[in-house]
Amino acid sequence: MNFGTEFQGRNVVVTGALGVFGRGLAQSFADAGANVCATDIDGPALDAFAAELGTEGSFGHACDLRDAAGIDALVAEIGARWGAADVLVNNAGVYPSGFLLDTDAEEWDRILDINLRAVHLLTRGIATQMIGAARKGSVINISSGAARKMRLTAAPYSLSKTALDRLTKGYALELARYGIRVNALEPGFAAGSTASPLTDEHIARVTASMPLGRASTIGDVAPAAFYLASEAASFVTGATLTVDGGNSIGSMDVYQDKKDPL
Repeated sequence: MNFGTEFQGRNVVVTGALGVFGRGLAQSFADAGANVCATDIDGPALDAFAAELGTEGSFGHACDLRDAAGIDALVAEIGARWGAADVLVNNAGVYPSGFLLDTDAEEWDRILDINLRAVHLLTRGIATQMIGAARKGSVINISSGAARKMRLTAAPYSLSKTALDRLTKGYALELARYGIRVNALEPGFAAGSTASPLTDEHIARVTASMPLGRASTIGDVAPAAFYLASEAASFVTGATLTVDGGNSIGSMDVYQDKKDPL
């Protein structure tokens, strides 16, 4: 699908912009001519990345998504620079590994604060600006197949993504009257996160068990985000678009000696 100049001059916010998918999403929108607000917690690295985006209206804003006042400050700068965003990509998230019996209150709060509470606070702020500017915007929440498939040692993460899907639908209902669409995008498995590092053994095992046999890339995820943010999806809201190579539908592991059907 060719989106042409549709994103030229549009204003796009990407959280977790230094992450595995966040960096690629921010750069992809900038390459399409959008002004990008790239936000993450590492200020110096973020400033360097924002300078590379290549569009005059792009900028970085360091923000700790656990800090409500910090989120308010981010929203305020977006309003001061742009008036309102056209697209918000709630990409930031953490995927820690740990059994429920080992998960204390602090870790529980950290996961839910970043993966769910921050999405609500930022969406509330950005959507309010969109409404004030009569901007028919698009909100894209980066979810996961974990919303539907429980994972041992990742129960709080799975819970946060299940709740994120309900939050997506709740906001889709509430913002529909203003012409603001809210959808979820489920990318597939990808290694390389510094926030939630994975072992080489785990990466190899998961990749080998995936139906389409490889990890996700930004080349898979960016076109899906473009679609959800575009006029081509003008009648799509409250939906979840899964782009994960079949990872969330089942595993290709075969627990018998005969490994192939033919």
